[in-house]
Amino acid sequence: MAELTVADTNGILRQPWVRPERTSRGLGWERLYVSTQSERAYQASFGGAASHLVILHLDGPVTVRRGHLGLTRSRVVPPGGLFVHPAGKDLTVELGGPLDTVHAYLTDDALREAHDGAPVELAEELGALDPLVEQLMLTLDGVLRGWEPSARTYVDHLGQALAAQLARRHSVRPVPALALSGTRSGLTDRQLTAVRELIEARLAEPLPLRDLAAAAGLSVSQFGRQFKARTGQSPHQFLIQLRVDEACRLLRHSPLPIVEVAARCGFSHQEHLTRVLRAHLRTTPAALRRAFLAP
Repeated sequence: MAELTVADTNGILRQPWVRPERTSRGLGWERLYVSTQSERAYQASFGGAASHLVILHLDGPVTVRRGHLGLTRSRVVPPGGLFVHPAGKDLTVELGGPLDTVHAYLTDDALREAHDGAPVELAEELGALDPLVEQLMLTLDGVLRGWEPSARTYVDHLGQALAAQLARRHSVRPVPALALSGTRSGLTDRQLTAVRELIEARLAEPLPLRDLAAAAGLSVSQFGRQFKARTGQSPHQFLIQLRVDEACRLLRHSPLPIVEVAARCGFSHQEHLTRVLRAHLRTTPAALRRAFLAP
């Protein structure tokens, strides 16, 4: 599947009054495009896009007006406020002052998959508050700040969670949480074995969530729920644990340089492996190796 790019958005980010600081361009994200920027006051109209748009206001308050043929709604939006616009609909918008924002654009496939394949019609929202969406958007921005290719599964997980929350709380006909819960029985032994074998075979690679779901014969949304019901972990947490386990094995039982251990276990570089081991085991690769070799 091709990467989602700024060409799949409604054009706001291409305007001269927008100064992007970081984006997901070139990172291979297929159903999600994220950009963080500073915007100046403006008024403009944009055609409908193939992607759904969520904007998080990082500061403010600022007055925003929106509509279609005219500016029919106005609100003073505080920091943490959301602007939601569905795919396929034209937009006229006026920003009343300078503003720092995070934009997230999601494909309709991502939104449908979060609703088990059923269509979801997002509401046109202005200034809505949703702490979960806010935290997901901030986390995505944090991923951009310190991007590591090995975080690919994590990004897919965040995008899935964002799509599910939009379907549940920000659609024209909100979806009850029960409808999104699906079966809670968890993966079968065969499914979990297939997933684990795929991870072990591709431990050094960025692993899209859809590849793991395909190994279990499930949709992405079904897989995420059933995987956690079976293991108590998200797929990303499980993947990181397997990478940590293999790195520890190699550090203890092989003479490979630490930089090579990091590469073989799917870490972007030696410093990335060090950060993860500190977080998980409160040690470093060098200290772990020394402890094993000590008499």
